[in-house]
Amino acid sequence: MPPLQIRDYNWQQTESVVYLSLPLRGVRPGNADIFCTENYLKVNYPPFLFEAFLCAPIDDINSKAKIGNDTIVFTLFKKEIGMWEALSLANVDKEMMQRIREKSVLQAQTKAKELTEAKAVAKREDERYALKIMMEIEENERKKIEDLKENERGKATRELEAWKEQQKNSAADEEKIQREVKMCQQKKQIEKERKKSKDKKAICHIKSMKSKNTTKGNSARTIFSETLKDDCVPAPRSIGNIKIQFTPRVFPTALRESQVAEEEEWLQKQAEARRIMNEDIPELHDLKEEEKNPEWLKDKGNKLFGRENYLAAINAYNLAIRLNNKIPSLYLNRAACHLKLKNLHKTIEDSSKALELLTPQVADNASARMKAHVRRGTAFCQLELYVEGLQDYEAALKIDPSNKTVRKDAEKIRNIIQGTELE
Repeated sequence: MPPLQIRDYNWQQTESVVYLSLPLRGVRPGNADIFCTENYLKVNYPPFLFEAFLCAPIDDINSKAKIGNDTIVFTLFKKEIGMWEALSLANVDKEMMQRIREKSVLQAQTKAKELTEAKAVAKREDERYALKIMMEIEENERKKIEDLKENERGKATRELEAWKEQQKNSAADEEKIQREVKMCQQKKQIEKERKKSKDKKAICHIKSMKSKNTTKGNSARTIFSETLKDDCVPAPRSIGNIKIQFTPRVFPTALRESQVAEEEEWLQKQAEARRIMNEDIPELHDLKEEEKNPEWLKDKGNKLFGRENYLAAINAYNLAIRLNNKIPSLYLNRAACHLKLKNLHKTIEDSSKALELLTPQVADNASARMKAHVRRGTAFCQLELYVEGLQDYEAALKIDPSNKTVRKDAEKIRNIIQGTELE
């Protein structure tokens, strides 16, 4: 069945705009097909069809169509100012109509292709610009981090050099004091020897005088005898070596109650620790004995953490862990540094290692275990792994149920998981 041509329509115009009203019963935006170019307007609403071969070109980009109340109202903007004699061309044969239709379709396809290409070009330009901006941001962030690391590294190096210089000066001062003390002792010894020699001469002189003056009274002899008693100081002992031989160790108790195995294991661990400290860590050869102490390094890291120098604190904890990897507080403190620097995966790793070492679970290590659970739970939540984070917070609450801060944070995480609170 051929379509029904619509002849009943109204149109009005001004010098720049044409208003066309096309009545169509039951027309809706979804069931009407509208096609418009510069010289051709077509509305297909089965079984109705409207075609208009316009007298003059229009601006098909800005022209509008409004559908409603069983009517389509067109607002067509003219490309050239002027009044039209009619809406559609008169005396148009079929061949000319077909040429106009084909030309309109080609124009529409060309415009659609140009619009698509323009959108693609604009999209590529936007993506290129966004990529450039992101690369600049990342480069600036990387440079900022590198500068921060370099500053922290230089600061730690300067502090270490200052500490070494202080130790060196204190050692020099101590050595100087020891030399002075030794010189004083030598002077005293010399004075003592001189005094002894003078006393001996005096004793010899007194003896000679006593032999010559035998007729003197008992009082004089008593005085001289008392003087001799006070002045007769024995000579210092000669230097010698004393050999000491220890008796072999014997376990009088039964073998099942002996501690030999534990002592041998302890000695092996000490030897292994000394071997690791002296051979496996070459950078420790230039350090002093106190610098090779994990507890000293731990205190150093705590001071650096208190000054918010987290990178230097991590370096101190790393060296302490290489010296002794069985101290849970080293991993726990290093996890706190990583959490401050947003190294979340390393925070989880160090907290887990600390929990492994905090065994058996007793009251003395309860505080450390709670800190490890809270820090690992915080890292999980910042990674948006709220279920794992809630498990750690609940484990911390089992250790200290009266901690209001941990309980409040756990409730917030629970609300986020249930969707009743924003992150």
